[in-house]
Amino acid sequence: MTVSSELELKSFVLLRLGERRFAVAADQTAELVAPSRVFRFPHKTANIEGVILRRGRIVPVCDIAETLIGKYLSSRRFYLIALRRYGQKTEWVALPVTGECELIYAELTAASPSDEPHVAGWLSHAGDVIEVLNLGALTPGPEEVPSHSPTQSHLASQSPRGSEAEARP
Repeated sequence: MTVSSELELKSFVLLRLGERRFAVAADQTAELVAPSRVFRFPHKTANIEGVILRRGRIVPVCDIAETLIGKYLSSRRFYLIALRRYGQKTEWVALPVTGECELIYAELTAASPSDEPHVAGWLSHAGDVIEVLNLGALTPGPEEVPSHSPTQSHLASQSPRGSEAEARP
């Protein structure tokens, strides 16, 4: 192996979902943890199953298996805590995995325009071609919520005390 080829190798964490393996760039991985209690609450965010508490943080659990393998995971072995970047911010997200994870070094092949949005690239390992995941396309990010909704304005204007209620501290 030459020095130039060593410099092209990048580190990845291989994860298993069902019978398939996927990869996440190692610099997007915080840690691998045993499953813990998932706190569920009513919400409408797609792919968010609930949250776990980890190192003083509230971490959303995003089950990406249905998108990637077409079925929900009934059993989990670990949570891969990954770093979800959007804009200037970075947040943790917990990805349920069904098998062992492995750190490897491989050369990344860029995704083509015809690949699905969740594919950041491809790598070859032990005779398999493995998708490198684009977490930004798989996990929900913050949505911009207007600070003043038209519905609230309309309701306040219809209420006889609407303007009084708004004026109170």
